Amino acid sequence: MIKEFKEFIARGNVMDLAVGVIVGAAFTAIVNSLVENLINPLLGIFIGSIDFSDLVLTVGKAHFRYGAFINSIINFLIIAFVVFLLIKLLNKLLPKPAEEPANPEPTGEEKYLKEIVELLKKDEK
Repeated sequence: MIKEFKEFIARGNVMDLAVGVIVGAAFTAIVNSLVENLINPLLGIFIGSIDFSDLVLTVGKAHFRYGAFINSIINFLIIAFVVFLLIKLLNKLLPKPAEEPANPEPTGEEKYLKEIVELLKKDEK
């Protein structure tokens, strides 16, 4: 069982996923800092305070903090838009991989090998 587990962990996809999760967590911290420290204050200049956390609906002894939920939605939308812009920027900066032609012309070596195979097939008959 330990051997199988080692093989599972050593697979490329698992390692890629682990790296993706770690980088994603670090990237999330950067994006959250960007939103909290730069974008929210900038929006606060134009909109005023965008903190809805004080909004509460009380029914009996239950307190529904819908203002905090509204804050979370606003933060999500801002983060999603910032990530969209960053990905769009990265796509422009990174070179696109060259597409290979669908049916590439065979090289001279491939043509000779094909002729040899055809000659060997004729000799078998």
